[in-house]
Amino acid sequence: MTDQKSAKFICLVHFDGKRLQAMSETERRALDGSSHAYDQALQKSGNYIIAEALHSPTVARTVVVRGTKVSVKDGPVTDAREPLGGFILIRARNMAEAETIAAGIPLAKLGSIEVRPIYEF
Repeated sequence: MTDQKSAKFICLVHFDGKRLQAMSETERRALDGSSHAYDQALQKSGNYIIAEALHSPTVARTVVVRGTKVSVKDGPVTDAREPLGGFILIRARNMAEAETIAAGIPLAKLGSIEVRPIYEF
């Protein structure tokens, strides 16, 4: 899968953190286990590049530069119903394959996965 015919896609994982907080410790551990297992399966298939979970949006900071003025505000860029919770960078032959991979991400059952091709310079 690492041939010249594949492209990079980012799968942005959005979900409501309150749903995670409502889970029992056993349910959270099971979700973590299934997420880790999915990452390992993607590694074996050659689709995996990297995956990371993010801390809560409550600790986010947004930096904006306009001209020479830099401003920093608390919080994410937007207050989304399902904020960004993590990402998986993958290789896929095309968008259809990337969407199929995204559908397998365990957190897709709690929120949504935004799939975007990586712009290569």
